[in-house]
Amino acid sequence: MRPNRRNLLLTLLAIVAACSAAASAQLVTLHLDPAQTVANFTVTDPIHTVHGTFALKRGEIRFDPASDKAEGEIVFDATSGKSGNDSRDHKMHKDVIESAKYPEITFKPDRYEGKVAEQGTSTVQVHGMFGIHGAEHEMTIPVDVTLAPDKWNADAKFVVPYAKWGMPRPRVVFVVLGEEVDIEIKAAGTASR
Repeated sequence: MRPNRRNLLLTLLAIVAACSAAASAQLVTLHLDPAQTVANFTVTDPIHTVHGTFALKRGEIRFDPASDKAEGEIVFDATSGKSGNDSRDHKMHKDVIESAKYPEITFKPDRYEGKVAEQGTSTVQVHGMFGIHGAEHEMTIPVDVTLAPDKWNADAKFVVPYAKWGMPRPRVVFVVLGEEVDIEIKAAGTASR
């Protein structure tokens, strides 16, 4: 075989091998179960602390363990927000998050930092766009995720600076609530490869 043909053949074999390796790389898909996923929120003021929850509407995250790429969407029902006080919740929905107008709170990941173990617990930094009140905001969220062959769970804690993002700070009698809300997401569901 002539040297040029041999080099061409070796190059073609290398390209085929690279394409086969890329095709065999498996995305991991995490399906969020609404019955096992909740967003807890905490807002403080000088007198008391308000706790509440938002329910998950739907969610699916896909990531490539061989790279830092992620995609998908997590969607919480903004209209489901409850703090245990009907008048306070009415004010939150009407005056702060305007849930009738903006019924979804979303997170769309695009990449992550850190290594996700095939089984066991890993801590990663997930970057993406957080959508609330009609606008998206770039965020990086620390997430502890535990993978098993067909299921997973995760905990994420972060702060939403809602006043800085243009939402009004609610008043309770003569007290104005804080400018930020602490969020803790507890998520679980099934995993597929």
